[in-house]
Amino acid sequence: MPALSPTLTEITGGGSDGWEVFMRAREMIAAGTPVTELTIGEHDIRTDPIILDAMHASACGGHTGYAMVPGIAALRREVAQRVQERTGVPTGPENVMITPGGQSALFASHLATCPKGKKALFIDPYYATYPGTLRAVGAIATPIEADAKGGFQPRAADIEVQAEGATSLLINSPNNPTGVVYTRNTLDGIAEVCKRRDLWLISDEVYDTQIWEGVHISPRALPDMAERTLVIGSMSKSHAMTGSRVGWIVGPRTAIEHLINLATHTTYGVAGFVQDAALFALEQGPALEAEIAAPFKRRRALTVNILAEQNVVKMISADGAMYVMLDIRATGLSGEAFANRLLDEHHIAVMPGESFGRAAAGHLRVAMTIEDTAYAAALRALCAFAAALCE
Repeated sequence: MPALSPTLTEITGGGSDGWEVFMRAREMIAAGTPVTELTIGEHDIRTDPIILDAMHASACGGHTGYAMVPGIAALRREVAQRVQERTGVPTGPENVMITPGGQSALFASHLATCPKGKKALFIDPYYATYPGTLRAVGAIATPIEADAKGGFQPRAADIEVQAEGATSLLINSPNNPTGVVYTRNTLDGIAEVCKRRDLWLISDEVYDTQIWEGVHISPRALPDMAERTLVIGSMSKSHAMTGSRVGWIVGPRTAIEHLINLATHTTYGVAGFVQDAALFALEQGPALEAEIAAPFKRRRALTVNILAEQNVVKMISADGAMYVMLDIRATGLSGEAFANRLLDEHHIAVMPGESFGRAAAGHLRVAMTIEDTAYAAALRALCAFAAALCE
């Protein structure tokens, strides 16, 4: 067949996309082997039936045709109001575009801010799709390591070193995979580099409702940052609507206008009945968001207590999100080797830190996404396995 475009064939950089352990676990399950999955950020409690009822009513009421490409007016207003109330930054519907999920928003934001052949910066450890997304828009994906010694908080000086020739910086707080929430000091340093180097800041804030310690600060709210920041939001984590594929970009009006032109030529918007369901969900306010976040807050406390019972596996301070990052370097194994052996010998699937970049080598990402009792049992088994390796 004719050659495929390098834009497509080079998305993974010619190497691994980091999902091998996950795929092996799914193959084992398909073959009939029970596996405890602690791999992906998928809620164990599905979308609330009241949201599905709203979606059903909208669809049956006829909202199944083309919807407005930027998003229905009521949903854009609701997102704008939510953002303004939580950040203090004046935000109107003209600052909002609705997208088919957060991943689509990430792609569109980078296509808008990254000329082909220019560097696009992102923080390592990173969500597994980040470098591929940057390559897909023709940018040079350039990681900035935030190491375990520094609590996985990115340092402004390290960003500065790579800023020459870059047009954008992608950050994620609360962070997937580490669970770290960036401090005000960290964000101030990032903002200063962005202003000094004239960078766009793309802030992935899809976990902003999952804060266990401290506070979430949107960098768009920092001085002189609103006009150079695009914020990515999503209903996936805050409202357990992962499969509904509805998210948004918040940014300067002119940028949003151009992003709407892009959406007209790519996604052509989001299904109207899905948007109506998202609007209904947001209208339920913080109480519903807290209810959806509660299991992960509870399991984070469980994790702290279980890890206190031993001294081999260390926990990175997980102040947000539905994951914990565990340091297993005392075992002498890489995260990848540990995860593969844990899967083979105990049928427990976790993600190796190496799936998320070099900075997370020797760590594991554990998703707190199964029922409490089963989660506690799996975590204790993981710790016991680690202890046995050290004997």
